[in-house]
Amino acid sequence: MTDLAAFAREKGVKYFMISYTDLFGAQRAKLVPAQAIADMQENGAGFAGFATWLDLTPAHPDMLAVPDASSVIQLPWKKDVAWIASDCVMSGGAPLDQAPRNVLNRLIAEAAEMDLEVKTGVEPEFFLLTPDGTQISDPADTAAKPCYDQQAVMRRYDVIAEICDYMLELGWEPYQNDHEDANGQFEMNWKYDGALATADKHSFFKFMVKSVAEKHGLRATFMPKPIMGLTGNGCHAHISVWNTKTGKNAFADDTKELGLSDSGRHFLGGIMKHASALAVITNPTINSYKRINAPRTTSGATWAPNTVTWTGNNRTHMVRVPGPGRFELRLPDGAVNPYLLQAVIIAAGLSGLKSQADPGPRYDIDMYAEGYKIEGAPKLPMNLLDAIRAYDEDPGLKAAMGEEFSSAYLKLKMLEWNSFVSHFSHWERENTLDI
Repeated sequence: MTDLAAFAREKGVKYFMISYTDLFGAQRAKLVPAQAIADMQENGAGFAGFATWLDLTPAHPDMLAVPDASSVIQLPWKKDVAWIASDCVMSGGAPLDQAPRNVLNRLIAEAAEMDLEVKTGVEPEFFLLTPDGTQISDPADTAAKPCYDQQAVMRRYDVIAEICDYMLELGWEPYQNDHEDANGQFEMNWKYDGALATADKHSFFKFMVKSVAEKHGLRATFMPKPIMGLTGNGCHAHISVWNTKTGKNAFADDTKELGLSDSGRHFLGGIMKHASALAVITNPTINSYKRINAPRTTSGATWAPNTVTWTGNNRTHMVRVPGPGRFELRLPDGAVNPYLLQAVIIAAGLSGLKSQADPGPRYDIDMYAEGYKIEGAPKLPMNLLDAIRAYDEDPGLKAAMGEEFSSAYLKLKMLEWNSFVSHFSHWERENTLDI
C-alpha cells in the first residue's frame, strides 16, 4: 500500500484532498496538510454526514472518509496538492453501506466471486459556458451541425489540450477529443479500465475539467440538458466482462450473433430487464428527463434513447453492440454519479447472468424515424418521479444494489422531487396567471 507521507515527501505534496462522492454525485473533500496525512490514512478524515447528501441525521456520530491510497493523484495543474478517493465508514469502523464507492466495491467483490471482472470506459460530455452559466462561451460556435467542428475545437484548444496533456501525464491513455453535437459541447475519451478505476478517473475527470475551465475564465457543466434546443450531455458507458482465471473476454464469441457470447447476452439481458428502474441512477436529476425525452434538437437528433431496445452498430437505440465482446449503454447522462453508474451496471448485469436473462429481440431500424413501428418495447421513464417509482417497484435491483443504499437513495430522491414540484416557476406565472 502506498505510504502517503512518503508520497508527499517524494512528490513535494503539501496538501491532500481526501474526497468522497455523496448520493447525489456531489464531491466532498477536506484539505489535509501532508504533516497530518499519516493519521488520516490510518483513521480517516471526519465529516458530518448529514451536512452532505447522505441519509444521516445530525445525531449520527462522525462519518470517516478513509483514503484509498492506491487512488492518489497529484494534481497536474497544482503540484503541491494530491487528490485521493475515500471509502466512508462510521465511527467505530463499520462501513457506511449507502456510500456510493462502498456500493461499488461490494458489487465488484460479488463479481469476483464469480471469477469475473467488469471493465468499462465512459464518454462524459460537457459544455463550456460563460461564468454565469447562461450561454455557451464561444459566440462564434453557431453551426447548425457543429459536431466535430474543426474551427470550434481549435478555438477552445487551450482548455482541451491542457486537460488532455494532464491525462497523458497521468497515464490514462487518452486517445481522442472532439467538439460534440451541440454548440459549445465537447467530449474527451481515455482507455477503459476496471470498474473502480474507471469510477475514480471519472470522478477526478469532472473535478479536473471544472478546475481547468475556471482557470481559463469559463464554466464547465455536465448538466444533462443545460441549453434548450441543443443536444444534451450524455455519459455513454462501454462494457465488457473478463474471466479472471483465463484473462479472456467473457463477452467475446465469434460464433455468436454480433460476436457477443451467451454470457454477454445474459448480462445485456439484465440491463434490458432493469432498464426502467436503473434510469433513476443513470439519469438522476429532474433535468435528466429533458434529455432522454427531448424533441428533435437543432442538429437533427437528440442522440439519446427513450425506449428500451438494443441493436448492432446503430446509435439510435439504448444499447448498441459496436463490435465483438462489448456493448455500449447510451442511457446515462452527465449528472450520473461515477460510482453508482458502475455499480448499477454490475448489479443489473450479474442479475441477468444469474437468471440467464434474454435481452429480447434485436432491432436495427432508425429509432428516431421509425421507433413507432416497434410494439411492446418498454418506454423509459418520462420524469424523475416515474424513475423513482420504477426503481421502488424492482425488488431484484434494489436488493442487488443493497437495501440500505436503496432506502436512502429513494428517500432523498423523493425529497428532491417534492422540492421541485413545490417550486413556483416562471412558466406557471406566464401561462396561468390570467386563467
